[in-house]
Amino acid sequence: MTTLVNRPNTALIVIDVQNGVVASAHDRDAVVANIASLVDMARAEDVPVVWVQHADDGLVHGSDEWQIVPELVPNEGEPLIEKNYGDSFEETSLEEVLAGLGVGRLIVSGAQTDACIRSTLHGALVRGYDATLVSDAHTTEDQSSWGAPPPDQVIAHTNLYWHYQTAPGRTAGTVETASVDFAD
Repeated sequence: MTTLVNRPNTALIVIDVQNGVVASAHDRDAVVANIASLVDMARAEDVPVVWVQHADDGLVHGSDEWQIVPELVPNEGEPLIEKNYGDSFEETSLEEVLAGLGVGRLIVSGAQTDACIRSTLHGALVRGYDATLVSDAHTTEDQSSWGAPPPDQVIAHTNLYWHYQTAPGRTAGTVETASVDFAD
């Protein structure tokens, strides 16, 4: 369904599952385990896994906090996109990488739900991609002291509104890890 021409392939996108990003995230271990399962499934089906890694003043490039969590290890040759903005497409090579792989459909996982996940989902959809959020493979930390709802509600709300998201000629939606079908 994607509006991108000659882009029939699917990729799994793993966003910002870094030590400093998910250290105190809601259901961290379960979410990381679900992402690991998705990575294994994608690799078994020869679906590209694209890793995204954020850096900023609070997440210094090369620091331990910046590193991808030890439970998830990118394979040699899997693209690694470094970013400085919420939307993984902004001032990165993500679009070029996906175009080179013929990808028009994204399966999205990672952190933080209320920042980089939402930004990247919307960025993908407006750029013509089909974008599916894995409902039990994204997380965020508790930001309620700044007025946000508790993390479980942020995650539930994001799953709710993305489940019903639409755009002309593109698909969106959510799916649980156990039901991901990279061939759809």
